[in-house]
Amino acid sequence: MFEDEIIFEDDPSGDAIVFEDDADLSGGAFLPDDALFNGMPTFVMLFFVIVIGIFLFSIFKGIGTWSKNEQSPRLSVKAKITGKRTNVHRHGGHTHEHHHSHTSTTYYVTFQFESTDRSEFVVSGREYGMLAEGDEGMLTFQGTRFLDFQRNSSEEHTDA
Repeated sequence: MFEDEIIFEDDPSGDAIVFEDDADLSGGAFLPDDALFNGMPTFVMLFFVIVIGIFLFSIFKGIGTWSKNEQSPRLSVKAKITGKRTNVHRHGGHTHEHHHSHTSTTYYVTFQFESTDRSEFVVSGREYGMLAEGDEGMLTFQGTRFLDFQRNSSEEHTDA
């Protein structure tokens, strides 16, 4: 016989053909005993643990920030607006044959206090539109939460 020749033998049950060199079927490329498939449940479990961990971390961080702000005193101090900025987030996705996109904007205003310290607060779009750099007045905040800004009405601002 030739070395490359494959010899077929009948399976004792008479149902299938067995290759002479493949009598031990464990460890085949796509069989459950393969190392890739043995590690898959661990990988999937690890993936879900990480995703759930990130989700829970975000929730607890948000609750912690809210709690800290609630425990902080409400302060009203003289302040001047020294900067404004926006951060636009674009979200996109595909549903069947349609492409959907959505944007959200976060508005930030930086205030400088008489002590020359500065703080940046997230404000609503309405507040952002009503405030201008150089405005001076009374800033009211609680922790990291912006509450209100009352512009000094006696001063006239002129832009050069």
